[in-house]
Amino acid sequence: MVSKNYRLESDYLGDIRVPKDAYWGAETQRAIENFPISGIYFPREFLRALGMVKLAAAEVNIKLGLLPRKMGKAIRDAAQEVMEGRLDHQFPIDVFQTGSGTSTNMNANEVIAHRANVILGARNGKKQVHPNDHVNRGQSSNDVIPSCLHIAAAERIQTHLLPALEELQLALEGKAKEFQPILKIGRTHLQDATPIRLGQEFGGYAAMIGHGKKRVRNVLPHLMELALGGTAVGTGINTHPRFAFLVIQRIHELTGMSFREAENHFEAQGAKDAVVETSSALKTLAVSLMKIANDLRWLSSGPRCGIGEIVLPELQPGSSIMPGKVNPVIPEALTQVCAQVMGHDATIAIAAMSGNFELNVMMPVITHNLLQSIALLSRGVHLFTRKCIQGIRANKERCLELVEKSLSLVTALTPRIGYNAAAEIAREAYASGKTIREVALARRILLPQELSDLLDPWKMTGTGIKSKIQKTKTKTRKVK
Repeated sequence: MVSKNYRLESDYLGDIRVPKDAYWGAETQRAIENFPISGIYFPREFLRALGMVKLAAAEVNIKLGLLPRKMGKAIRDAAQEVMEGRLDHQFPIDVFQTGSGTSTNMNANEVIAHRANVILGARNGKKQVHPNDHVNRGQSSNDVIPSCLHIAAAERIQTHLLPALEELQLALEGKAKEFQPILKIGRTHLQDATPIRLGQEFGGYAAMIGHGKKRVRNVLPHLMELALGGTAVGTGINTHPRFAFLVIQRIHELTGMSFREAENHFEAQGAKDAVVETSSALKTLAVSLMKIANDLRWLSSGPRCGIGEIVLPELQPGSSIMPGKVNPVIPEALTQVCAQVMGHDATIAIAAMSGNFELNVMMPVITHNLLQSIALLSRGVHLFTRKCIQGIRANKERCLELVEKSLSLVTALTPRIGYNAAAEIAREAYASGKTIREVALARRILLPQELSDLLDPWKMTGTGIKSKIQKTKTKTRKVK
């Protein structure tokens, strides 16, 4: 006997109880019961893409005469509700599920079919719209799921990650300009090196983000290829010859992005190289962000017993036991994001190897990891810019103090007095606690004015950046 809180649904495996108010059917219910693993579900951006594909498919199937107009319109309206997030609570399947993502594709088919039947006024259990025959017409989970991943990833990169990176790059460039007049000591091997400008250091960070932005943008053309039209194994069985082209054209209209049908459907469904490339670009970006965040932690260390060349915004108390302590919480949060993204990349690489013959069977975990990497980086970078970079102040006095104390200033004397003589001055300065300037003056190795000129830290900083004129001359020489 079925409880009043449930109804019976059937598939070719038999009957199964489904919650009475659920829009899903038998296949979704079986997946819910089969995969109670993580409690992690497909994210909003993926469900948006899934609803979009079903919406476009319904419109095209009406146009091709493959669906009655009234039924097709009901499917279209139900799919739009999925796309807009109004039915997210009807997608309760764990991401750790069947490797093709069939469970989630059928979840969408069943929910949309149920909702379309409601729209059509179905009563007494009479159903006009079938999940497979109508909602899934011209499709397979094997081409729908990878297409939805590409759509979701490309949209999120375009609308969230790239704008966040642009904002961060501009903020770092602003700090580079602001800090350009400030001298500080350079460091290599965590040891004192010759002087640089604080602005040059931040200019390097800005350039890293600029390169990362280009790398991420460069993956978009490959994400624009969609597997739709390949159906089960890439041959396009059971789909109209014009179906994929028209559906992708509609997706282009809905997103404003230049999606296109895959050039080779066997590659698109059997391999996940575009996703591996995307994840690799995200990992590279995470490596850059980790370096920048850790540099800022070191440079702001102190406030009295560390490097202390910069001051980060104070956001919250840093210790439950040490009063007055303030920690670099935003850089620390970002480094954790970066570590997670690197872990996601490893998972994606392993999962992408599992493209046995005509199908990858780790699509859900690939989807989860890639979309989470994009989301974490987008939010992490945004917070890093707003709550850390924009509020950084330079400690000018500390910067100048460390420059004057540095033994590496002796490097500027090497062309005049030789490496060995310069090394002796450095060793004496270190042993006596004096500055390079003081020891050199006492040894009378050069006239005071010449010594002052050579030990001017400003003259040691150069630019570290090729000017446009230099670049043009280099290109001209190469051409010749």
